[in-house]
Amino acid sequence: MEENQDTSISGQDLADMLSVSRTAIWKAIKSLKEDGYIINATSNRGYLLSSSSDVLSSKGIREFLFNEYKNIPIHIYKSVSSTNNEAKIAILSGAIHRTVIISDEQTNGRGRLGRNFFSPPKSGIYMSIILKPKLNITNSVLITTAVAVAVCLCIEKFSDKQAEIKWVNDIYIDNKKVCGILTEAITDFESGNVESVVIGIGLNLTTKESSFPPELKAIAGSVLHTDVSFSTRNRIASEIINTVLLICENLEDRSFLEIYKEHSMILGLNILYKKNGEWIEGYAKDIDEYGGLIVVLNDGHSVILNSGEITIRT
Repeated sequence: MEENQDTSISGQDLADMLSVSRTAIWKAIKSLKEDGYIINATSNRGYLLSSSSDVLSSKGIREFLFNEYKNIPIHIYKSVSSTNNEAKIAILSGAIHRTVIISDEQTNGRGRLGRNFFSPPKSGIYMSIILKPKLNITNSVLITTAVAVAVCLCIEKFSDKQAEIKWVNDIYIDNKKVCGILTEAITDFESGNVESVVIGIGLNLTTKESSFPPELKAIAGSVLHTDVSFSTRNRIASEIINTVLLICENLEDRSFLEIYKEHSMILGLNILYKKNGEWIEGYAKDIDEYGGLIVVLNDGHSVILNSGEITIRT
């Protein structure tokens, strides 16, 4: 169907091609409209799929993928509880390296520290990418760092906005969070190696401020503030996939860490980080070669954070 967007096709031609009745075609068109496709029906001309439709599809995404990624497994869902959950189920079923799970909506989107990620339909990109890296668990924070850089680059390619990173995995625009990244690793504890990594990315693309729950309206935002065309979400999704895979499969090239530092919204500021339930004050000095945050404490000693929660001290 998507191969013929903006081209009229008669109901009879569709029925003949699919060996079904005209009534079956009418029902199918009705169902597609309910899914979000904009299909115009014109007398004596037939049905036309408008290019202004914005429905995520594997074909629409593959069109913009790099050649080496054209045939990766892509699974599209209308609604799931969480793409990371779906990805972990897929791993148990033998999902291979570079498998992508994308949903138009998450009913129980997951963020860090058990928080929910608001994921309404038709306005965001909610995806999980499965990697099978040859990586030691001590280096796994690098993947989250790399993905944050990849998302920032994509945001800046498709908008005029400056993206900033709040260590380690939240993306902000104009001091409002527009993207969360949740990285989950499946490890072999005997060898200390990471067997699989699930990278969850939730991006508020066109989510309207009025649709956010009251507790999020002051702190959450979106990348774009207008509706998008047929290919925009598919194209941005493919760009994220391209960039994430390219950077994550070349982690030994640490040049992305410099980009991360340039986009950091905390380096050079006083922060608080939580340890054993207590907030500790320090100065965010730098990012080390493994993506860890170097914090100088008030007594002059330095610590390196590889995980946890921080907040900017105001």
